[in-house]
Amino acid sequence: MSLKMPDIDAGTVARRAEIIAAMRDILPDAAVITEEDRLRVYESDGLTAYRQLPLIVVLPETTEQVARIMRYCSDHKVRIVPRGAGTGLSGGALPLADAITIGLGKFKRIVDIDLPNRAVRAQAGVTNLAITKAVEHAGFYYAPDPSSQIACTIGGNVAENSGGVHCLKYGVTTNNVLGIEFVTLEGEVLQLGGKHLDTPPYDLMGLITGSEGLLGIITEVTVRVLRKPAVARAVLLGFATVEAAGACVGRVIAEGIIPGGMEMMDKPAIHAVEDFVHAGYPLDVEALVIVELDGPNVEVDELIAQVSLIATEEGATYSRVSESEQERLRFWAGRKNAFPAMGKLSPDYYCMDGTIPRKALSQVLVRIRDLGVKHGLGVANVFHAGDGNLHPLIMYDANKPGELARAEAFGADILTYCVEVGGVLTGEHGVGVEKRDLMPVMFSKADLEQQQRVKCAFDADGLMNPGKVFPELHRCAELGRMHIHGGQVPHPHLPRF
Repeated sequence: MSLKMPDIDAGTVARRAEIIAAMRDILPDAAVITEEDRLRVYESDGLTAYRQLPLIVVLPETTEQVARIMRYCSDHKVRIVPRGAGTGLSGGALPLADAITIGLGKFKRIVDIDLPNRAVRAQAGVTNLAITKAVEHAGFYYAPDPSSQIACTIGGNVAENSGGVHCLKYGVTTNNVLGIEFVTLEGEVLQLGGKHLDTPPYDLMGLITGSEGLLGIITEVTVRVLRKPAVARAVLLGFATVEAAGACVGRVIAEGIIPGGMEMMDKPAIHAVEDFVHAGYPLDVEALVIVELDGPNVEVDELIAQVSLIATEEGATYSRVSESEQERLRFWAGRKNAFPAMGKLSPDYYCMDGTIPRKALSQVLVRIRDLGVKHGLGVANVFHAGDGNLHPLIMYDANKPGELARAEAFGADILTYCVEVGGVLTGEHGVGVEKRDLMPVMFSKADLEQQQRVKCAFDADGLMNPGKVFPELHRCAELGRMHIHGGQVPHPHLPRF
């Protein structure tokens, strides 16, 4: 769905001209993008089903420039959409026709590498993989590794609290962030955290991590880096049913084994990936589980033996252990290329993101299969099995009338079911516009109003990334302050605007 810039009246044209002139007072002319063909580059993020030309795009390269832009927007009530690399899959960086898109692509410098403190300070536009590349010569790496790590930025990772295949053992982004440089809507630059592990008294970094650009703009991040494990080996396990594969995943975790990574793919995904990457995956199984064990050699050998025994007891029909680092990386290359491989199966696909309790894996996968029949669309499943983070890939053709709407309805049914079994709407992609209207499935009206009160503390005029996350917006003045009477917090009905 391409949303073109609407026809605008003379007053709006004049206002746009004023904004452009103001931005050119702050930035070089080349960093202020106004031409339609150049704006088209920024019309969507990774959720390409939705597109909208921004009012203008600006590309600052210093924190001071970001602060000046924010102050101008605050003073003149101009809306703002922050943007990293645009790899997000929930429409969090979808532009607005009346908003400035602030791109952080020029913030690409690693500021400081402090290996004694196991910390790296990087500007927001540095890619995820670049952090590991900067320290791997010394035997270190950055643990969170989204599939898009070659392109996605650390600032975007913080905004969405991104995960990755190795986050089961080492945590998602929030578990690996030590410090954040953050610019408020008023243009104030906040330094939160640092190189230390704990920051009293309030966890403002935890609040900002995963805030999806609704509170301000992240310009710099300090992350912890880890020593590369002495040994890492991966095991490929094939199963005759997805139910058996799900049961194996649950058993491994229940036995107290925490792999470095544990991923799962069903048959459609296996075939697409193998045809695309030639990773050596078996093609005669219904489900494939990749389990990586890392640590000292003797520990890895013992854990591989334990996992192999569990898999056999749960009915594994195929088992293969990587015998070299190259083979281990090839196993993972298949998983990390699963999304682009889907182009072999369908002209378009809708990548979902929901999280469920591990014990419900088999139940949910069966339900997804049934929902595919109901909606008449194919689906392939690729996901972080160890922490229950699902990524169903719904296949459709955008050129066929009605198929996108059916894909959306299919996705909504999946996410609703995730919540029903005790899960949540998202694990790492965020809410954005994709899951915005499903928020009441998971949160009560009181919950959502309380969340908006937090946003109001940072953005009283609703200028930061409006239209995202909240299905119903309230004016901050109408929400008012929290008043507790007899242990009750009143939440009167408030109008939408």
